[in-house]
Amino acid sequence: MFRGNCPTRVDEKGRLKLPADFKRVVEEKYGTQFYITSRDGRDAEIHPMSEWEKIEEKIAAIPSFNPAKKKLLDHINYYGHATEIDAQGRLLLPQILREKTNTMGDVLVFGMQTFLKVTNREAFVNKMESEPMNEEDEKALEAFNL
Repeated sequence: MFRGNCPTRVDEKGRLKLPADFKRVVEEKYGTQFYITSRDGRDAEIHPMSEWEKIEEKIAAIPSFNPAKKKLLDHINYYGHATEIDAQGRLLLPQILREKTNTMGDVLVFGMQTFLKVTNREAFVNKMESEPMNEEDEKALEAFNL
C-alpha cells in the first residue's frame, strides 16, 4: 500500500524518479508496468498496471452509453500512457499531462493506497491553505468512523 508524501522533482526530460519508500512497495508488490493518467487534468496518477486493470474492469461494467463513463474515458485516454519504470527507478510522465498539471520541477508524490498522485508542490500548498479542513468535512468523515 502506498502512503505518505515524498517531495521530489521531475527532470527536464519529464522523468520522475520514484521516491525510495514508494519504489520499495513497487518492487515488493507490483513490478515494472504502470499506467499514468489523470481524471481531472489537475494531478497525475501513477497506477501499477495490476491496479489499473481492476479500474478498467469496473469501467467496462458501466454501460457504454453512460455520459459519465464517456467523460471519464475521454480524460483517462487523453492523458493516459502505459509505461515501464527504467533501471534508475524513473517513470516518464506524458508531456501533455506534465504541461496540463504543471508537474515539472518541484512536485509532491502522495501515496493514495493503490496508486501515486503527483501534483505541483506550490499549487498543492496554496490549495491546502485556501481550503482547510472544516467542521462540515469532519462531520462527513464521522459517518465513516474517521
